[in-house]
Amino acid sequence: MSAPGPTPSRSTPDGPASTDADSEAEVGQGGADDGGRRHTHRIRDGLERRAIVLAAIATTALLVVMFYWPVATVFVESVVVEGALTAAIFLELLRDPFYFGEFARLVRGESPLAVGTDLLSSDRRLGIVGFTAYQAFLSTLLSLALGLPLAYVLARYEFRGRRTIRSLTILPFVMPSIMVAVGFVATFGQNGTLNAVLSALGLPTVSLMFSLEAILIAHAFYNAPLVARVTTAAWESVDASAVETARSLGAGPMRAFRDVVAPQLYPAALMGGALTFVFTFGTFPIVLALGGIQLATVEVFVYQLVQDLNYAEAAALAIIELMISLTVLYGYLRYEATHTVRARGIRPLPRKSLRPPTRSARDLLPRAGIGVYAVVALFVFVSPVASLLYRSVADPGGGLTLAHYQFLLDRQAGGAAFQVRPWPAIRNSLSFAAAALAISLPMGIAVSVLTTRRYRGRKVIDAVAMAPLAVSGIIVGIGLLRGPVFGLEIGSYRITVAGAVAIVAAHAVSCYPFVVRTVAPGLESIDRSLLESARALGASRTRVLLDVELPLVWPGVVAGAAFAIAISMGEFSSTVILATGTDQYTMPVAIERFIGRRLGPATAMGVILLVVTSISFVIIDRLGGESVGL
Repeated sequence: MSAPGPTPSRSTPDGPASTDADSEAEVGQGGADDGGRRHTHRIRDGLERRAIVLAAIATTALLVVMFYWPVATVFVESVVVEGALTAAIFLELLRDPFYFGEFARLVRGESPLAVGTDLLSSDRRLGIVGFTAYQAFLSTLLSLALGLPLAYVLARYEFRGRRTIRSLTILPFVMPSIMVAVGFVATFGQNGTLNAVLSALGLPTVSLMFSLEAILIAHAFYNAPLVARVTTAAWESVDASAVETARSLGAGPMRAFRDVVAPQLYPAALMGGALTFVFTFGTFPIVLALGGIQLATVEVFVYQLVQDLNYAEAAALAIIELMISLTVLYGYLRYEATHTVRARGIRPLPRKSLRPPTRSARDLLPRAGIGVYAVVALFVFVSPVASLLYRSVADPGGGLTLAHYQFLLDRQAGGAAFQVRPWPAIRNSLSFAAAALAISLPMGIAVSVLTTRRYRGRKVIDAVAMAPLAVSGIIVGIGLLRGPVFGLEIGSYRITVAGAVAIVAAHAVSCYPFVVRTVAPGLESIDRSLLESARALGASRTRVLLDVELPLVWPGVVAGAAFAIAISMGEFSSTVILATGTDQYTMPVAIERFIGRRLGPATAMGVILLVVTSISFVIIDRLGGESVGL
């Protein structure tokens, strides 16, 4: 056996010969690289697997800072006075006839019989809270009276433009309320289009401004389409075979409607009514513009108390308002849980044509009623927007003019530093909306994922995450002002979140629930087998979400983004509190400041807000590739 010789060298075509020792070193280096890559992959896979959990933690942290801490600050300030826990402020409010009218006497221990007798008299006192509930109740009745016939027409008749009209019922969520208020001033003001038409017809003029009627009509403009939307959906889910069965058993049309159709419509109508009451009970910009101080609601007085730096009383009054709103919503949810009829929806009721083949009274009478309703609907829903557009170019001396837009340009060029100027308002609105979108869209998607996963406690998470829908912008604005804006002391440091950051936080809080409501239903309806197949092939939960789920629900994501832009653009309640005394005012705040001085510039700014919001909608629509209409 011969002794081993030296290790032969291997020549390479591109360089000197290499030895086995060199090869072993290269293999070792390659193994190290492979090990590093495997380590990197493990870290990436670990982060990918935990991305949803991390997103949930980040969303929770943002909600705590932007919503729950501010709201908790409002509550604490209402029950803690000079460092002591007390209910004195609440008791003082409850005993004050200015706020609770005759009901305050009950808290003071007077006889319920005497209080009830006085409540029935013509000179009864309702107080601020009582009047707020009264106008909300009347607004709810009017919204139901206008919304239910619209639902009937959309669900039972087929005609050209039906789908377009149904899509327009989304307007309450995307039209800034202060802009609509300006439209109503332009319509029902002393020199508005309504009186101009009446004068041209030789009829006496009317004065609706600063009246309860103007407030009710404006509330109906917003909430009747909401009632129509939810009721139309319920009407279209009625099973036609159930109605046919009832008719075959001898029931007439009215009996079949009462026993089969109506029970499935009641919950939807009550939901629309409950939401209308809550929205109008917490009304602010419409009453501020159309009602004045003599018809002020709770939110208007809360705002006034904040302006007067009376934060404790403002906080207590805001909490009382919140408790009343939550009580109404809780009552509706209890009713829904025990009375909702689950329709199969196997075959929807057929729609009739608005053009009857015959001219019998049975065919023509309902359509005549629809014609009368159409005239009323044009008056309530179309005239304010049309008046806004017309008054922005109307010359008080007659004819058309661009003087109101020129005023805005002149104000921009030569306005004083303390005056509202158009370009900063437009710039702030756009930048705040973009920032709110960047925050609310990921938050909404994260909450949608969490609330559509099948695990214990998801309903609680859904309720907690959706709490901003039940809390008014005034409360959020006060909370941000008294909490993050004033700052939190940690040792010798004070951490503050002020200016534009606080406004963006308020906008994001008001926007993200609408993202959830457009994304979550799509995630809930995805075929679970697709997700299980992707997981079986090795995809992580995050990869399944990004590659499978979000592409399938992309139209809902786009719709949520569009809602976020529109709601941020029109947000007024929290912004007017946080922007007071700063240059962070937005277009709705600018409109409110103009409307108290000159209507023409206010309508011009309202048209600009409408155009900017519409352009934002179109851009989001084009980027998403799908329609944002729901």
